[in-house]
Amino acid sequence: MSSNDGDSLPLSSQAPLEPSNKPNGLFVRFLNVVERLGNLLPHPITLFALFCAAVVVISGIAGYFELTVVDPRPEGASGRSSDGLIHVVSLMNAEGLRMIVSNLVTNFTGFTPLGTVLVALLGVGIADRSGLLSAAMRTLVMGASKRLVTLTLVFAGIVSNTASELGYVVLIPMAAMIFHSLGRHPLAGLAAAFAGVSGGYSANLLLGTVDPLLSGITEAAAQMIDPDYIVGPEVNWYFMFVSTFLITFLGAFVTEKIVEPKLGKYDVSEAAIDLSEQKMDSVTAVEKKGLKAAGLAILAMLAVLALTIIPEGAPLRNPETGLVAGSPFLKGIVAFIFICFAIPGLVYGRVVGTMKRDIDVINAMSHSMSSMGMYIVLVFFASQFVAFFKWTNLGAVLAVSGADALNAVGLTGPLVFVLFIMMCGFINLMLGSASAQWAVTAPIFVPMLMLVGYAPETIQAAYRIGDSVTNLITPMMSYFGLILAVASQYKKNLGIGTLVATMLPYSIVFFIGWTCFFFIWVFGFGLPVGPGSATYYTP
Repeated sequence: MSSNDGDSLPLSSQAPLEPSNKPNGLFVRFLNVVERLGNLLPHPITLFALFCAAVVVISGIAGYFELTVVDPRPEGASGRSSDGLIHVVSLMNAEGLRMIVSNLVTNFTGFTPLGTVLVALLGVGIADRSGLLSAAMRTLVMGASKRLVTLTLVFAGIVSNTASELGYVVLIPMAAMIFHSLGRHPLAGLAAAFAGVSGGYSANLLLGTVDPLLSGITEAAAQMIDPDYIVGPEVNWYFMFVSTFLITFLGAFVTEKIVEPKLGKYDVSEAAIDLSEQKMDSVTAVEKKGLKAAGLAILAMLAVLALTIIPEGAPLRNPETGLVAGSPFLKGIVAFIFICFAIPGLVYGRVVGTMKRDIDVINAMSHSMSSMGMYIVLVFFASQFVAFFKWTNLGAVLAVSGADALNAVGLTGPLVFVLFIMMCGFINLMLGSASAQWAVTAPIFVPMLMLVGYAPETIQAAYRIGDSVTNLITPMMSYFGLILAVASQYKKNLGIGTLVATMLPYSIVFFIGWTCFFFIWVFGFGLPVGPGSATYYTP
């Protein structure tokens, strides 16, 4: 989706400038190698198509040699074969061909993340096209005191993740302008917002479109071990909610104590554009009126929602246990994401005049769907890969073998998550899409870590840390070129190495701080990462 204010921010629309400097340093040279290797990879859609073909071929070879492992599940468990072994199932035969052809459509339409993400985005689309999200973000950032502007920018970047690319297109260019207007280095403002938007991608106060996306992939991977295991979109919410404040303070600390002092005083002669031509629209009186009306709509919705959840016997509680855990509310959380964006967006649009007729609402939802074409194509091939991997039992075999290896070397304690988070961060350097990376790695690592005793919800929370912290330093991140273009306008001939060096302190501090917080939260205090989420799993 695009923001209504994108046209008034010329920074976000220019193509990346060609960097002419030759950055030095061992780590920067390493990142340049990663960039070149990453550029050799095909498009993620092509990559998933190749993965599908590879699974078919490998399953044929493994099936020919009758590859098996001992099934660790107890006798009589659902899905366990009578001989107690997990056999690789070949797709390179007549039966395999029939399975592929017969299930091609249902693999796609039944892929859990597809429907949940699209439904959530219908609501986000209304809020975005009405102008609510942009106005709220500008109010939050431009209304902050000078003392709190850095904290506010990082925080706004994190919460902007509920609205797709709004943070990249609007907030990051705006942050550079704000810092420049305050006499501070504009690249420090850009870095602070970038840290929140991208480095804090997995943290948020609200559930967003990424939550059902990842939980659907996690659920499919978990069901390779436990066919009845359910992973809802809310399973990491507690941890990610509190992580929002952790990343906000860490991001502000790095900006003011490390990045801004290193950048020094800004010299306007370094700019590649005339900074006097920059435009940053303030919130108008009509927009303020719309925000107040939208705020009242949100309060009214929360009051109604509370009446359906809080009282004993409320209709959205679990009818069997009377608890919120496992309730229709949590199972239908995507519907509430849709409503909580759609209704305030509609109210705001009616007040400011952007949503005058029903066709305006329809166009807003249509626009959000039109921006998802690439995602839908990606999901088609990703869903086939996940299904093929599950049918063949290759994931289960790899998981059992990996779990046996971890047991053999004694690496089954909580420290296994340090290596897991590091591995996810490393893979993210080359495969920047959160969904694409998790669709590839979840079928292996979720079952593997389940077999050594950890619940899928906890595994997913750890993955999200690794996936976020290296977003800032990988050229494979889809908006890296946009950030480089914006930064290049404030510093002539700025290259990839300069941008990476600026953002590297955030990645290091986020990795250390967030990982330590994960261990304190999960293993120190024994707190669940989300509503009804388990920490440990017993096969």
